[in-house]
Amino acid sequence: MNIIPDFGWGGWSLLFYLFGGMVFMQLLYVLIFYRKLAFFNPKKRQQASELPPLSVIIAARNEADNIYENLPFILSQNYPEFEVIVVVNQSIDESKHILEAYQQQFKNLRFTVVERNKHIRPGKKLSLSIGIKAANYEHLVMTDADCKPGSANWLRAIGQTFNEQKKIVLGYGPYTPEKGFLNKVIRYDTAWIAVNYLSFALARMPYMGVGRNLAYTKSAFEQANGFKSHYSIASGDDDLFIQEAARKRNYSIVLSEDSYMYSPAEKTWASWYRQKARHYTTSPNYQVIKKTLLGIYPMTLLLMYISFITLLFNEDFRWLTLIIFGAILALKWWIQGKCFLRLKEKSFVAFFPFNDLLYAIGLPIMYYTGEAKTTNKW
Repeated sequence: MNIIPDFGWGGWSLLFYLFGGMVFMQLLYVLIFYRKLAFFNPKKRQQASELPPLSVIIAARNEADNIYENLPFILSQNYPEFEVIVVVNQSIDESKHILEAYQQQFKNLRFTVVERNKHIRPGKKLSLSIGIKAANYEHLVMTDADCKPGSANWLRAIGQTFNEQKKIVLGYGPYTPEKGFLNKVIRYDTAWIAVNYLSFALARMPYMGVGRNLAYTKSAFEQANGFKSHYSIASGDDDLFIQEAARKRNYSIVLSEDSYMYSPAEKTWASWYRQKARHYTTSPNYQVIKKTLLGIYPMTLLLMYISFITLLFNEDFRWLTLIIFGAILALKWWIQGKCFLRLKEKSFVAFFPFNDLLYAIGLPIMYYTGEAKTTNKW
């Protein structure tokens, strides 16, 4: 058995060179980006006496049921000093009355109501801007009305991550586990997105957070001119803003389980598709380098698999191809699997290579079809 074939410039040799190039690109991504998260070691956190007072800001529209169910878990956090500001945007439900009732019980709750107005742009940027302006404290924490903290120490985990240098904190917002295949798909998608934005952030290329678990200071918001440059887009408060505000190591990530903010996943494929399509509306506005880097990974992964499968039909290149593919697969499985373990998402490790390939195939389809159909709605 001859493992090393005779190389040249024929079709099979060129295909092998393509395969090798794609393997090399995957290796670079693993070593430059994903390794950072896999072996991330958080630095010492601040003591309780040094915790900054926090303003939690929630933009809500027709969220009466979620406010009633989830808000007490936020208002009763184990944190020395904080306030919760709910901005009710053009709601026609009982949100206002529920908040008035909760104010009798929780003195750290404040809210404001934005009345219905056809001239208000879709999205929650106006609500967030109003909440930020009304905040009494410098350090701000953003979340959504349908979210429930993973523990009573959620704010403590966020607050401990701030310091004089770190003005932005990127958290993780998993979806609540439920029965069903769709729920697993959505949770994998969410975990993989987190693996990417956290890995890129650790490699000094932050490009997004998640609006349901994102914190920053008023000064960082003002220095980036708020949402001014992308105010016309309904989305972007957690990715386009981060690309403008995160710089010179002024950001950090938080991975402790206490810091997680859970929310319910979509119940149908159609609603999840619409949600994904809405998220993609911001991608054309991404910085070119970041958009390019995010696109190269799935493209090279797909080409690696296509060239690998094709090369198996050639006896001369088969064994060397298998050895190289086995090596990169093992490395990816180890490093990227550790990334999922960092997020306490153990269930996604075993089938990661299979999921990784399906994601590389499905992502471009979702992106291009979603970009064509989506509209700016909240």
